[in-house]
Amino acid sequence: MAHPKRKISKQRTRKRRTHYKAEAPNVINCANCGSPTLYHRVCPECGHYKGQLAIEKDSLS
Repeated sequence: MAHPKRKISKQRTRKRRTHYKAEAPNVINCANCGSPTLYHRVCPECGHYKGQLAIEKDSLS
């Protein structure tokens, strides 16, 4: 196997990794209740998805 001739410096490694960033999640407002919800997920507050009831939520909680 090939081996590197010299140690790769910390600066060079960090320059290469500058593009590896965490992105903020996409958040939308629920069409039914208006609470913030992640895309393509059932609303945790009311249980609706794409305008239809997906999960029955207790009104007592």
